[in-house]
Amino acid sequence: MPAPSSDCQPGAVWVIHCDGSALPNPGRMGLGAVVVAPDGTRQTLSQATHTIGCNNEAELRAVMAALRTLPATGCAVEVYSDNSVLVTQLMQAHARPIARLAPLFDEAREMLARFDPCVVRWLPRHRNTEADALARGALGMPPKPPPRH
Repeated sequence: MPAPSSDCQPGAVWVIHCDGSALPNPGRMGLGAVVVAPDGTRQTLSQATHTIGCNNEAELRAVMAALRTLPATGCAVEVYSDNSVLVTQLMQAHARPIARLAPLFDEAREMLARFDPCVVRWLPRHRNTEADALARGALGMPPKPPPRH
């Protein structure tokens, strides 16, 4: 994903929808993200890693990859994920750490601290289908079928 061209302007908000897949879990990781610039420009990330990890690690790496595409500092960022573990680990200081992933979560928190304000919010899986399809596609898997009602 090339770096977005928009600069940080006062009141400008970047929006990231992210997802990660592991096949099997743990296994090969696929990262997916949709980055929407303040001007509405959209960019996508669909990337397989060469390492083995779990779905939580894949999702975290997707967030970090998307954050790397943003201007260096001062932007407002909203990150959306359907992974409640990720949201809790990044936004709640009292969350019990996942020991194996603690250094990676620390690195992600440092990245998030560059942005002001920055929030990470949970959203239902059915509202994160594009990022999910990008993560699954990176591993050669088709998108999940829509939920039945």
